[in-house]
Amino acid sequence: MFQTFAVRSDPSTGGPRLAALRAELAQQGLDGFLVPRADAHQGEYIAPHDARLPWLTGFTGSAGFCIALQKVAGVFIDGRYRLQVRDQVDPAQFTPVNWPETKPAEWLKQQLPEGGKVGFDPWLHTLAEMEKLRDGLKGSGIEMVPGANLVDAIWTDQPEKPDAPMVPHPIEFAGQSHAEKCAALADTLTKAGHRAAVLTLPDSIAWLLNTRGSDIERNPVTLAFAILHDTGRVDLFLNPAKAGDALRAHLGDGISIRPEDEFSAALTALAGPVRVDKDSAPVRVSELLTAAGIEIAYDSDPAILPKACKNEVELEGARAAHVRDGAAMAEFLAWLSTEAPKEYLTEIDVVAKLEAFRTATNVLRDISFETICGAGPHGAIVHYRVSDKTNRAISRGDVLLVDSGGQYRDGTTDITRTVAVGDVSDDARFAFTLVLKGMIGISRLRFPDKLAGRDIDALARAPLWAAGMDYDHGTGHGVGSYLSVHEGPQRISRVSHEPLKPGMILSNEPGYYREGAFGIRIENLIVVREAAKIEAADDRRMLDFETLTLAPIDRNMIKPELLEPSEKDWLDAYHRWVEDSLSKHCSEATRRWLQEACKPL
Repeated sequence: MFQTFAVRSDPSTGGPRLAALRAELAQQGLDGFLVPRADAHQGEYIAPHDARLPWLTGFTGSAGFCIALQKVAGVFIDGRYRLQVRDQVDPAQFTPVNWPETKPAEWLKQQLPEGGKVGFDPWLHTLAEMEKLRDGLKGSGIEMVPGANLVDAIWTDQPEKPDAPMVPHPIEFAGQSHAEKCAALADTLTKAGHRAAVLTLPDSIAWLLNTRGSDIERNPVTLAFAILHDTGRVDLFLNPAKAGDALRAHLGDGISIRPEDEFSAALTALAGPVRVDKDSAPVRVSELLTAAGIEIAYDSDPAILPKACKNEVELEGARAAHVRDGAAMAEFLAWLSTEAPKEYLTEIDVVAKLEAFRTATNVLRDISFETICGAGPHGAIVHYRVSDKTNRAISRGDVLLVDSGGQYRDGTTDITRTVAVGDVSDDARFAFTLVLKGMIGISRLRFPDKLAGRDIDALARAPLWAAGMDYDHGTGHGVGSYLSVHEGPQRISRVSHEPLKPGMILSNEPGYYREGAFGIRIENLIVVREAAKIEAADDRRMLDFETLTLAPIDRNMIKPELLEPSEKDWLDAYHRWVEDSLSKHCSEATRRWLQEACKPL
């Protein structure tokens, strides 16, 4: 199996490790140290070598950070992790802090009223992050001090850096050669007057060079840095052991492969202006360029938007991947509908069986993230990961939330289905139907060009808001093409300002979570497209969404009287499409189950 269930954190280790860090702080003359979740590439998922936050605190969530001071250590977590953090950190050592409601600058000013020096590793924080923090600290006397990583100094058995090979990604899946991509981005640099661009995001490099890797679990990327020149030439910095003959032949003469320890020196030898994305590049990049007197042009990563807007080959790959994944999901849901009510399954059994159905496709490369399978109260833990310690038996009356996905060479999938095990409470069915209304609202939306995720996020929440309910996560994230399951810059979120463009793939996943009782989330992937013309409409450009995900939505969870006729029509049409698309790819038993599961409401 790809997924394992070992317990990954032990709260009892937090005290000794925090004491060692504080001893290091005293030796360095610092009052605190900032410990992020991120690595030098700002990835949501990290290699064991870079797992400093979980090593120190025990918290394993995909977002958050710790500010460790001599007398208090705050673990900053958002709404997805406020239940999880309680189980993973020692409350005698670490204090959970609700973030972003509590800003780190405000917290620091409360904890260090007389001022002080707080260290940070400039390779692990972006310039935008540090500028915001320093702005918030103005007038406080608190200084943010770049320097060596103090966690690494005390982590005596820190794992080695990953060294998996970088491999070619065939053009039959990419749809465009890396030479064409480099030329197009070089033209972007030339038009902007930039001589070079620094690339630090592994998925940007993978997309640009048509490569993939396995340095990070669940994400088919290689940890590397690159410099794109306005001539189209690229300097690629990585461990030379990762570059085999096949990769070198694929990249050709226009890509220079250099050892990763030459990256810093190469930056200082550039001619400006050099394009740097302050939202993703480490602070150290700007420090090195500034010290060398090289002009910096702060602008977005030039690969990030072209990568987000999939070409037609990538979209066809996504559609094919979703049919394949949908058939595996149908087999799984049919099996679950029969076996879960027998009350012998556990959460681990469900995760293992779902992965087995995906593996049976014979083309699964990895799961796209660790499957979230929460029964009953565990479903209310938004990013719950079942372990041998937490594994819960599934009982009749449980609401079961399963969020999962697969990595295939032609596409990345991410789907959540929430199902009833036997008869569930009326409260759960009421909340489920409101969540469904929000998901349908986004699915059916037709909207003007240039709108961003923040402009449509409320549509998914409106049915919940009307009932005095809400959820503490975004409605949707971007998804890569056999790349990261969480991809920027596109999002459906109240904080997202990025205009939605054709070819962008997003999740559509409203939810509702009642602590101690149940969790509900319904998730399909959607792609932005040009909307069909409407007779007598004005001539403004309109967009809408094509749904990619194929899997029945549990009709046993729905209170039909809460749905408008048009919402029922959408659901019935969706289920007809699901049955028509999947039946020929499924077993006879699952075809019979699909006929029942996809009946008109």
